Amino acid sequence: MATLTTEARKVDGVKICKTEEVKVCANCGYDLDEAELAADTCSDCGAPLNLRVSVSVWATSVPKGGGSVMGK
Repeated sequence: MATLTTEARKVDGVKICKTEEVKVCANCGYDLDEAELAADTCSDCGAPLNLRVSVSVWATSVPKGGGSVMGK
């Protein structure tokens, strides 16, 4: 599968979120590999390559919670 994952990191004090990009054939939804991308043809349906790209982004931190407890 043609998946590009970039791990979370800090650059000059700025947090960069983890991302994942997945490329599939837009005609049939087949998961493509690097050789198929280079050939510019889907090996599943045989069509000239037309990509559908999905991008996921992960949060890199969780806000700090307060230490108080609500009660009567």
